[in-house]
Amino acid sequence: MKKTILSSVAGFAIISLVACGGGSADKSQSGSTGWKYNNRDWGGFEAVNYKGQPTGPGLVFVEGGRVTLGSSEFDATYERNNFERTVTIPSFYMDETEVRNIDYREYLYWLNRVFGSDNPLVYQKNLPDTLCWRDKLAYNEPMVKYYFRHPAYDNYPVVGVNWIQAASFADWRGDRVNEAIMINQGYIKANPKNEQSSENFNTEAYLSGQVNHLKKQRQKPDLSPLASKGGKRDIKIEDGVFFPEYRLPTEAEWEYAAYAYRSQTFNENVDNKKIYPWQGLTTRNTYTDRDKGRFMDNFKRGRGDNAGVAGRLNDGGFITCKVKPETSKDKQSIFPNDFGLYHMGGNVAEWVMDVYRPMSLEDFTDFNSFRGNVYKTKLLNSDGEIEEKDSLGRIRYRDVTAAENVDRRNYKVADNIGFKDELNYQGGDQGYEYSVNSLINNKVRVYKGGSWNDRAYWMAPGTRRWLDEEQSLAWLGFRCAMIRVGDVTLAK
Repeated sequence: MKKTILSSVAGFAIISLVACGGGSADKSQSGSTGWKYNNRDWGGFEAVNYKGQPTGPGLVFVEGGRVTLGSSEFDATYERNNFERTVTIPSFYMDETEVRNIDYREYLYWLNRVFGSDNPLVYQKNLPDTLCWRDKLAYNEPMVKYYFRHPAYDNYPVVGVNWIQAASFADWRGDRVNEAIMINQGYIKANPKNEQSSENFNTEAYLSGQVNHLKKQRQKPDLSPLASKGGKRDIKIEDGVFFPEYRLPTEAEWEYAAYAYRSQTFNENVDNKKIYPWQGLTTRNTYTDRDKGRFMDNFKRGRGDNAGVAGRLNDGGFITCKVKPETSKDKQSIFPNDFGLYHMGGNVAEWVMDVYRPMSLEDFTDFNSFRGNVYKTKLLNSDGEIEEKDSLGRIRYRDVTAAENVDRRNYKVADNIGFKDELNYQGGDQGYEYSVNSLINNKVRVYKGGSWNDRAYWMAPGTRRWLDEEQSLAWLGFRCAMIRVGDVTLAK
């Protein structure tokens, strides 16, 4: 009788613990139901012991936080297009450097290898515009011929790339990184011979079961009671194997990363607003004795002065310079900011994700601010299954419609680029009529930062410029970013 009472008390305690959700981070059983995880006999629900997001190739962690963005300097252009505003930027990752020529050539090589036979236009439309170097009153033909292709410029930033090409590179990069993870962890074998046209590794297509050319080495055990005993399954997103996608940074992320206020904070205050991506009020190095007086980044000091004088070339760049020093003997003047990011002030200006609008104090959200949302959903067939991938191996999407969002409150239509434009309040589609009352439309994108061809004014992170997404410049490049999932800080 005594034993029965003790057993009942113990059982009650277990039931109470489960009912109250009192479980810890134990991955062996549910803290809310008491059912065992990763056990076929208990239904087969899986929970992985995820140790946190690793840092992807080429990336640097940027811890998010509150910041006052916008331009506090004299508005030399009188555009009044970046008012000061306090926002919060969640943690993310950003490329340590600009994307290099060798990186972009690797991308083109892959496009030509995979699509060159059946669809050569895919390769051709992603070629950078090397003619962007031409100037009617300058002899720049050597740059046209050599800058992108010659190995001497491998570690220099790619230029002549428009916004569409930069965004496509970022998409491709994410797929290649995830494919490399699968190969390195032994889930698949590298299979470049069979990687042709639509049969290439695309992360979304793989997760949808539409990548068929892979040579699978090993798979996860399928613990579902409905599967055959000893059955295997492919990797799924819940396994935590894949990285989130690479993409262009938002304008808010880019500006936040450029300011790098981390080292100036004290008791949650920023005592001194920066002018440039580094501390101090000057463009020159005031910190290290060896390089004291050198410029902190590659920019144009004045008319006709791109690099200084022979024997004392100041920033090491007549045009662009290397994205970072290659050796300790490298003479070029390059200093990372406090987040460890190079050239957030000069060398080349950089594309960001946002569609351009002259900013008011009303047309931004104070958390993770971005303009350019076009909401889409996966295209389904008549049976409710994901439609067959397209000729490039990508999952097909369609715009969401107002009809399917009747009861939704946070958005209704797909295209929200023109949200809060003036004419929207009057029933119009967008407040800017290109070539009639403005040069701004929904295909004009923001670019940030200064370049080898710019004066110091544009090195201030608060400045912003814009260009049609199909155009490119000899002083405009890009770098990629990635969201930080889960913990907002790195493990110490």
